[in-house]
Amino acid sequence: MGINLPKARLPKPLDIPQIHFRPPVADVPAYKPMIVPPADLERPEATEAEETTEEPEPPSLKIPVLDIQMPIPETAVVVTAVTTAVVAVATTSVTQTLFEPIKKKVQKQLQAKVNKWKENQKKKKDSSKNSKTE
Repeated sequence: MGINLPKARLPKPLDIPQIHFRPPVADVPAYKPMIVPPADLERPEATEAEETTEEPEPPSLKIPVLDIQMPIPETAVVVTAVTTAVVAVATTSVTQTLFEPIKKKVQKQLQAKVNKWKENQKKKKDSSKNSKTE
């Protein structure tokens, strides 16, 4: 007779799905190489030079009395300046009309406080004079 050992009943193993991991791919920066011409670059002999067109002179205004040519600014510059000026004037006008009544009320209240403080100071001064004379 031998030793009678019980058999262990183990549960079946869990079926865990396997994860396929792909390593990350890095985007390596790239640039187009810049070609710098040599300092002594000349036009080939068999070619002709291109005709260059000169830029027209910017428009100007002649002031006859002073005999001065004043350059006229571009339209975009004038539009920007006018828009900025209009917005600044409108903002100032609106804020002035909004804050004027508030300013008057605050000024009135402050003046009342100052007047009351002056009266209290005067009363203290008068009471101290009366106590010294007695």
